[in-house]
Amino acid sequence: MKEVQDYYFKKAQKEGYPARSVYKLEEAHLKYGFLKRGCKVLDIGSYPGSWSMYAAKVIGPQGLVVGVDLQAGKRRADTGRAPIEFVRGDILADETVAAITAYAQEFSVVLSDMAPQTTGSKWADHQKSLTLCRRALALACQVLANGGVFYCKVFDGEDCRAFVDEVRCSFSNVKIVKPKSSRPESRELFVLGQGYKGIMSSSSTI
Repeated sequence: MKEVQDYYFKKAQKEGYPARSVYKLEEAHLKYGFLKRGCKVLDIGSYPGSWSMYAAKVIGPQGLVVGVDLQAGKRRADTGRAPIEFVRGDILADETVAAITAYAQEFSVVLSDMAPQTTGSKWADHQKSLTLCRRALALACQVLANGGVFYCKVFDGEDCRAFVDEVRCSFSNVKIVKPKSSRPESRELFVLGQGYKGIMSSSSTI
């Protein structure tokens, strides 16, 4: 386990990413190909920026990445990559949503790597994770273009299936992804919704 952790940590350092979590996005994209050249990507919970940087590389300079987080991030404009714009704020706040949509009215992909402050209680952490996931899903349903993609981290637990069913209400194709780069003991899973139907789940409202 430690060797795997060290491998991805060192790989991220070598490739210029601030966190090893980048490979949890890379693995899913390489398998399912949902980041397209020139598309617009919203990265929720973007700090410290690894997912935004990877998405910007894949979609290229004609695309756009907008990152949003409670922690301060920074805008980037690297040669050969999409520009990364950053919004600091709570995704439930009207002013945050307005700041996001000022950059783009619609997005092709919404990513969420948000995670709660853990308490040590599996049940409590699971419920807090679901709250964040439902917030991300609600925002995704507000800003995604028809046919768009939602990729979201969730802590596994007894109510995880209910959240997956909510995603199914809004997307044509839903998969559960467990990247190899996740630590073996980690309870995190990723829900991939493809083909946004323009329908918001009744339990997913901002």
